[in-house]
Amino acid sequence: MDQWVPDVLGDGFSRRTLPLVPDVEGEVVATLVRHLPPARRPWTPRPPFEDVDVLYVHGWSDYFFQRRLARFWSERGARFFALDLRKYGRSLLPGQTPGFVADLATYDEDIAAALAAMDPPPGRRLVLLGHSTGGLTLSLWASRHPEVAAAVVLNSPWLEFQLSAIRPAIAPVVGIQARWRPMDAVPRVDLGYYARAQAETADPDDPMEVDPAWRPTSARTVHAAWLNAVLDGHAQVAAGLAIPVPVCVLLSARSATPNRWSDDLTRADSVLVVDDVARAALRLGPSVTVERIDGALHDVFLSRRAARDEAYARMDRWTRGFLAR
Repeated sequence: MDQWVPDVLGDGFSRRTLPLVPDVEGEVVATLVRHLPPARRPWTPRPPFEDVDVLYVHGWSDYFFQRRLARFWSERGARFFALDLRKYGRSLLPGQTPGFVADLATYDEDIAAALAAMDPPPGRRLVLLGHSTGGLTLSLWASRHPEVAAAVVLNSPWLEFQLSAIRPAIAPVVGIQARWRPMDAVPRVDLGYYARAQAETADPDDPMEVDPAWRPTSARTVHAAWLNAVLDGHAQVAAGLAIPVPVCVLLSARSATPNRWSDDLTRADSVLVVDDVARAALRLGPSVTVERIDGALHDVFLSRRAARDEAYARMDRWTRGFLAR
């Protein structure tokens, strides 16, 4: 399918299927979701981001469903696009291993297809917006493609392994397993508490409708080759990237360990060690702003209202400072 059609998110949202090169599991596609700003009337003020395109990339075991985030950008004049990567969400085809790649650079093809489908007129500026693993993927991509983006915004990017001190010891073992048994499942513990925390903090006035087939309560199976790809990405960040444009990193003020349920999990990042991520963020490039938000979840834009409003206010302030003309 090479045309825009109505999306499951409803009015104002459309999607386009992007054919990609087949792999060992067969056909492969990515999906681009689009939300455009309303037409500006001649007598109204020019919006601050009228010449901006935003490309959003989701995290692990996830897909794009955040209407509120799209509206934030379109209300300021930007064209908003979100990419469901291969084997995720709208792009997951029968018989595929959900989310599986053996190298994060594989997504270069997905991103290239998305940028081509966005078909920007000359003079437009690109903002990359990534969450969690999507933040890692876009950070690596922006470093390899330094002339493309005007700014990078990262929402709790997975820039460092949760056991950062022993990552150098773990990585070679995972690398051997990935080489000889790439599809082996890696032990993990996910009791569904992060999904529960999001449900607890949901805004009844602006509910998020999540498809459990695309975003299960407990994260999907992690395979050795995929984990090896992520650890390699962490190693590249630790060695230092070269993103030449300004980077904004939005993080919760603290982490919480999800070994049992408590209300504390609704006010902290229960996925990443945010202090380690904040330190790793300083290696992304020469201009990095780290914004710590009290009470935020791992996805800062799905937090309780006060923390969520603060996250949007900080992103608004930062982007206006770097992008507004």
